[in-house]
Amino acid sequence: MRHNLSEVTDLMRDRRSISPEHFSSRKVHKEVVELMLTNATWAPTHGMTQPWRFAAYVGDGMHAIGPKLADWYRQASGQAASDAKVKKLEARGERVTAMVIVGVKPDPSGRIDIRDERYAVACAMQNMYLTCTAHGLGGFWSTPSMIHLPEVREFAGFDMDTEVLGFFYVGYPEGEWPKSHRKPLEYVTRWVDSSEP
Repeated sequence: MRHNLSEVTDLMRDRRSISPEHFSSRKVHKEVVELMLTNATWAPTHGMTQPWRFAAYVGDGMHAIGPKLADWYRQASGQAASDAKVKKLEARGERVTAMVIVGVKPDPSGRIDIRDERYAVACAMQNMYLTCTAHGLGGFWSTPSMIHLPEVREFAGFDMDTEVLGFFYVGYPEGEWPKSHRKPLEYVTRWVDSSEP
């Protein structure tokens, strides 16, 4: 084997989505986010288009985006905006020390379907999650409706044709690492091991 399969399996099974509300105040350093994003770029990509785009906010950069979260939510929700959600996002903007706006840029030649490009970025996100887990960091891929606002794309500095696929929050979790479970394989898999239909 090229790698320790037991360690790779443990890493994948230890991965968790941890809400920013469960992050501690411990700062996430730029070098860790840089490695996370570098690993993201090693995801599979049809035709090597490498469609992922990132706008990373760390350290003082969080002061730029933090206040925007509640503003964007109010704008996207209009009359339906909840005061509790506004307060939650304001607190999130103050508490989180690293986050990434993740986008997908379509293949300029049109050769690769946009759905395939989105799948590639989703794989990149999994690499981000696994890198976080290896560092003992929590990751959280958030896809609220506000990500579709033109203001979010513009704030990230993405091209007009780049679609925002989410916010990825990074932080050290407070307390115990969360436990999880999955359905047994027989609930989600149909095996075909002969030529019979």
